[in-house]
Amino acid sequence: MISINNLTVSFGGYNLLDDVSFHISETDKIGLVGKNGAGKSTIMKLICGMQSPTSGHIDKPSHLTIGYLPQIMEHRRGVTVMEETMTAFKAIQDLEDELASISRELSERTDYESDEYMSLAERVGELSDRLAMEHSEPPMVQAEKTLLGLGFRDSDFGRNTETFSQGWNMRIELAKILLARPDVLLLDEPTNHLDIESIEWLESYLKAYRGSLMLVSHDRRFLDNVTNRTVEILLGKVHDYKVPYSKYVELRAERMQQQMAAYENQQRMIEKTEDFIARFRYKPTKSNQVQSRIKALEKIDRIEVDETDNATLTVKFPPAPRSGDVVYKAAGMSAGYPGKVVFSGADIEIRRGEKVALVGRNGEGKTTLMRVIMGQLDPLDGTSAVGHNVQIGYFAQNQEDVLDKKQTVFSTLDNAATGEVRTKLRDILAQFLFRGEDIDKKVEVLSGGERARLGMAKLMLEPHNLLALDEPTNHMDIKSKDILKQALKAFDGTMVVVSHDRDFLTGLVDKIYEFRDGRVYEHLGGIQDFLDRRRIENLQELERRFVPAEKPADNGTVARESEAKKDFNARKAVSKEERKIRQRIDFLEKEIGRLEESMKGIEQILSNPSDKDDVMELTRTYLEHKRDLEARTDEWASLMETLEK
Repeated sequence: MISINNLTVSFGGYNLLDDVSFHISETDKIGLVGKNGAGKSTIMKLICGMQSPTSGHIDKPSHLTIGYLPQIMEHRRGVTVMEETMTAFKAIQDLEDELASISRELSERTDYESDEYMSLAERVGELSDRLAMEHSEPPMVQAEKTLLGLGFRDSDFGRNTETFSQGWNMRIELAKILLARPDVLLLDEPTNHLDIESIEWLESYLKAYRGSLMLVSHDRRFLDNVTNRTVEILLGKVHDYKVPYSKYVELRAERMQQQMAAYENQQRMIEKTEDFIARFRYKPTKSNQVQSRIKALEKIDRIEVDETDNATLTVKFPPAPRSGDVVYKAAGMSAGYPGKVVFSGADIEIRRGEKVALVGRNGEGKTTLMRVIMGQLDPLDGTSAVGHNVQIGYFAQNQEDVLDKKQTVFSTLDNAATGEVRTKLRDILAQFLFRGEDIDKKVEVLSGGERARLGMAKLMLEPHNLLALDEPTNHMDIKSKDILKQALKAFDGTMVVVSHDRDFLTGLVDKIYEFRDGRVYEHLGGIQDFLDRRRIENLQELERRFVPAEKPADNGTVARESEAKKDFNARKAVSKEERKIRQRIDFLEKEIGRLEESMKGIEQILSNPSDKDDVMELTRTYLEHKRDLEARTDEWASLMETLEK
């Protein structure tokens, strides 16, 4: 359907894309992957005709319709959300207007046997068939469902687009593209401004979409669930795999291993042949054999190993100083800004060692809570307190607002560092891929991903026991996100993270606070448990909204249903409390195991310390672990007794 042939894109003598060729068929759902700056967005712009290649060409049918969602776009102002969304149906409206016009003309004509009359009648049939296919549901209903799926509320439909942020206007553009049902969808980072529930809705939509899809995303699970093919851009070249992302990672590793093995075998054979030629070149008795081997070497098809970009992030957080058992606690708290309460009645408790996710739609209060924890914002009502000896390391969502654009990469850290760490700044920057001349770059010229890495590097300047991370992975590629995730899992302090990346949160957090409709709800357990519960609730809500209501029951039925509902709610409250206790027990058992393992390691070192080992520091850590172990064991025993009762 779309054929990309020998495409090259050059900038100042540098080839961003070098003789690239591949084909997109009608059923392909392609994940376009590669590091930031590899050329993924450029390929999409080339397909859309928004950019021209240096050489090569793209062939596509003239009737093909393409829906393209760029990362950055202009938005129309002065119209409501629904008015702007309904422009997606302009093509259908044009067909309806044409059908109405032809129908009026046919009703007035009497030349029933003429060719022109018959031609108009055929056109009416074509238009009717096309509209019958399009009108599976009224356009307004389609628009409502799509906007609700992308996180809008009914009350948002009548608001003007300029009253929404850039991220919400991106959702309107995405809704228009989906409703237009183009033959090909090109989506460049569509999940960047979506919350988890909206990502799940979009995922379901794209899985059922009957057209070609090319998708750029750093969400591994999203790619796995939506795509059936992965096209990798690496150092200007394209490598095509007919599998989703996770399988591509496996196949790519196997291919590189096989390629290297074949290359090494061939190199050994060439080396032996060249050695034979060098030894016997001037011996008449071996001349025929020498000439034969020289010719064989000239004919050999030399194996080349694909170039790889092996630069990776290196993240290891400093050991966390000991804090109090309760790291943060809020009771009956309301928070917001002058004239606007964002959420109210929040009861939140974060204990030492917990890794907590804050999830919910944009604007519901996740970042507001972060600002309250940081002391940048006072609660409007209730209480809010950070625990004893809590040292917070904060990563802000918008690093461009936090970093000084006029500073260089190096001076950004140099101005924030104190003490001995100042001698290690170049090493820290190298861990975050700032090497050589990169450290002299001004912050204002850095990409979003580079600014995120620089902000993370600042957290390494001193030890923290509470990491407060607001969308830390928004601009990171998949490999960098994996490395950061492993570092956070190994971090021995407490963590609070705002994120909409399910793959990043899976296996990382053990408690979730959901921000919804002005309230804060606690969910114990991992992200998948939370998503499963919310998906069921959302499906029920959609059924209530878009399925006609059944006939009201009689009063007796209503009374019986009311009693049954009360009984169910009572059982639900008990089971919720029991589940909460069991999940706390699971957490404590993991902590007890971790502490025991760490203490064993310290005991082994102390039994035979070397000159490099700090015996005093190891002893202090051992005693702290011992106190923690006793406290955790006592709490575990108490909770087990509660369950047995």
